[in-house]
Amino acid sequence: MAARSNARKRAFQILFEADQRGVPVREVLADWIRHARSDDRQPPVSAFTMDLVEGYADKVDRIDDLIITYAVDWELDRMPVADRNILRLGAYELIWVDETPDAVAIDEAVQLAKEFSTDESPSFVNGLLARFKDLKPNLRRSES
Repeated sequence: MAARSNARKRAFQILFEADQRGVPVREVLADWIRHARSDDRQPPVSAFTMDLVEGYADKVDRIDDLIITYAVDWELDRMPVADRNILRLGAYELIWVDETPDAVAIDEAVQLAKEFSTDESPSFVNGLLARFKDLKPNLRRSES
């Protein structure tokens, strides 16, 4: 698996764990970093994973607002936990990580949905992130 894909997978796992435990994502990130440093069997948390998690944490309210606004007929707390966190990570990378091409951000999120969620999830994730891609210039401009 490519290093960046693996970093995204770990970032998703951190977001998922934080959501499940009901704790801030930065707390879980710190736990993962501390655990990797104290246990040689645990791989280190990559800089890209940290960037994704920290970036998401900085935009969490905006990202959740976008998902709530554009996920037609879905309430955020009623979404499968995996889908919710894949969308959060994908939205952050798609909208705010300029180094990642839009198609890559969407494809990587769809791959996570295929691996970790339901059969319907990849198309749901793809559709919502494609909508964000179309709206991206306005979404970023509305923050200024």
